[in-house]
Amino acid sequence: MKAITYSAYGPAENLELTDVAEPRVGPGEVLVRVKAAGVNPVDWKLALGYLDPVLEVRHPVIPGWDVAGVVEAVGPDTFDHSVGDEVYGYVRKEWVQLGTYAELVAAPVRTLARKPRSLSFEQAAGLPLAGLSAYQSLLRVGAGAGETVVIHSAAGGTGSLGVQIAVALGLRVIGTAGTHNHDYLRGLGAEPVLYGEGLAERIRTLAPDGVDAGLDFHGDGVELLQSLVKQRDRVASLADQEAAAKGAHQPWVRPDTADLTFLAELADAGRLTVEVAHALPLAEAARAWELSASGRTRGKIVLTV
Repeated sequence: MKAITYSAYGPAENLELTDVAEPRVGPGEVLVRVKAAGVNPVDWKLALGYLDPVLEVRHPVIPGWDVAGVVEAVGPDTFDHSVGDEVYGYVRKEWVQLGTYAELVAAPVRTLARKPRSLSFEQAAGLPLAGLSAYQSLLRVGAGAGETVVIHSAAGGTGSLGVQIAVALGLRVIGTAGTHNHDYLRGLGAEPVLYGEGLAERIRTLAPDGVDAGLDFHGDGVELLQSLVKQRDRVASLADQEAAAKGAHQPWVRPDTADLTFLAELADAGRLTVEVAHALPLAEAARAWELSASGRTRGKIVLTV
């Protein structure tokens, strides 16, 4: 089968489209014919060795954790899905090696759910990691209906999903973004505020009694959010590697069928959609990483297979 691989830590230029053996399918797994694979910053950060102290990496690596596709075969004693089922998921395994930038991926059923019927394969491939990141971060800070949450970097791939999920859960959402994304955020149900000097004061104007929780999806917002929330322990950051040392939650997103199913149900109820900024062919994975690393993309980047 065709897959994108890299044989050593390094930049996007190391990526190659190669022929590799089809993956084996063990008990509790299914073989997914990949229609689209989501691209996330963690993919190229892994390739640069940033997570080497945390995750076991076995080269050569097929990158990618997000997938949407069709079940082609099931493993022994696997009854959760049948051949022909359309599925999507966050296929993070015990070590990094056999990812989703490929024609086929063997996926543990604990990492999958039925694909949202209302989303295309490209949209569905952009949902798992970012959607789970946003949803599980909201759960971690205990955000609930009637409360106010600030989402820092609200127009990005994870932030825009976080806005929609928070609104669906009954929260008031204040989202930080550049002025060119303010109408976009209003359309998602958030109250936008401009980045930059004076941000804290602008948020306090909108919420003079303080806010209940804060999510930092940019990487520089932990202290800002802690100055705004009523309880300092109700801040989470996925992007600040020092978040835990600063007293904030630092969630490590988990594959979870129930959570993926919840997100799919929101999508099929018309309460959650995925903006795909770029859908590139598998062979252009390096270009996808360059776009991701630029930090200027609104919405998700996916590879079509």
